[in-house]
Amino acid sequence: LVAGSGPWGKRYAELGEHVRVLGSLEPEELSGFYNALDVFVNPTLRPQGLDLTIIEAMQCGKPVVAPNYPSIVGTVVVDERFGYTFSPNVRSLVETLDSVVRDGSRVLEMKGKACKDYALSMFTATQMASAYERFFMCMTNERFCRYPL
Repeated sequence: LVAGSGPWGKRYAELGEHVRVLGSLEPEELSGFYNALDVFVNPTLRPQGLDLTIIEAMQCGKPVVAPNYPSIVGTVVVDERFGYTFSPNVRSLVETLDSVVRDGSRVLEMKGKACKDYALSMFTATQMASAYERFFMCMTNERFCRYPL
């Protein structure tokens, strides 16, 4: 299943009968989409900021496969309990997907539970607002910094 209206939709649709492109989903459709998955794969090969789709999938209890960019590994998929990371190239993605298949459903269920517990505790509105507040305070006064900039 592929959701979204990005520029790759047509190419994904051309991959054959095993790929189903849903297009853009309404917010009320997202939990149904995530719950239909065994694992959430974010195949982007380009750096990006904080990816809300990964957080949404984790909140629905889905382990993730995502590129090992600092914006993802440093903030969301912080260790292997939550899923799998790959170097941003096609070969690494394929090798990682092979690992997902080899690990099987029992491992995916354990990772999914860990994802849900982590995401529901770390990515609440209160937690996110607090993190941004600390970041902005750190930018204006070094004594508020927990970590060196």
